[in-house]
Amino acid sequence: MLKGYAGFILLQHFRLTKSTRVDVLTLLAYVPGGILIYVLSLVFRIAIAYFTLKQQTEEILLQKSQAELNLLKSQVQPHFLFNALNNIYYRVYKIDPPSAGLIERLADIMRYFVDESPKDEVPVSTEVAFIENYIALERIRIRHGADINFEKTYNPELRIPPMLLMTFVENIFKHGIDKSRKQNQVTISLVQQNDFLLFKTSNHKGDPEPGDQSGGFGIVNLTKRLRMLYGDKFELTIDDEGELFTAFLKIPL
Repeated sequence: MLKGYAGFILLQHFRLTKSTRVDVLTLLAYVPGGILIYVLSLVFRIAIAYFTLKQQTEEILLQKSQAELNLLKSQVQPHFLFNALNNIYYRVYKIDPPSAGLIERLADIMRYFVDESPKDEVPVSTEVAFIENYIALERIRIRHGADINFEKTYNPELRIPPMLLMTFVENIFKHGIDKSRKQNQVTISLVQQNDFLLFKTSNHKGDPEPGDQSGGFGIVNLTKRLRMLYGDKFELTIDDEGELFTAFLKIPL
């Protein structure tokens, strides 16, 4: 995916650039860009590995197996990855500061997986920061961008179980974003109301891929976890009618 995106950007660049004779100096001018593309490709390969780790961790959390979780975490050396990302960050920053900012967000996501996700509860502000970092990385894959409105009204010291809200956000980018559409609109709200926390997402439906199902295993997995955490004291509704896909979650505090 990243290689295709990089190829698209380079193609657009050459189309907008006046035709000139290609010589050695001209080719050398594109060397930093090639290095940057290689570095970002490496970073996203690391990200894919961590996302796989996260999915396996969710399954283990459902089974309440702390021993298996610790074994799974031991298969990855987080300190090595963090140090490597820091080194890449400083090198990329000299060439392209915005791209370096994305690497920094990726490092924060990985720290969340390692340091926060195994905990029983995390500050809701930490959970929101994780979601915002994820959204920032997903944005670069959308050709025409997206209008994402994230409303937040809550006590930042409030604590909730980790990874409780992420399934809905993942579904937005997996099922609700059409990368060729010029107007992708997404609404997310996280509101504390009395003794409850309300989380809602709304987005237009993207064109489904063959064999694709909205929600899928992620929603089933989340429902099981909610029942383990709250019994019958939570509310989860999915509205898949019409042009919009809307998800709503209400949990007690």
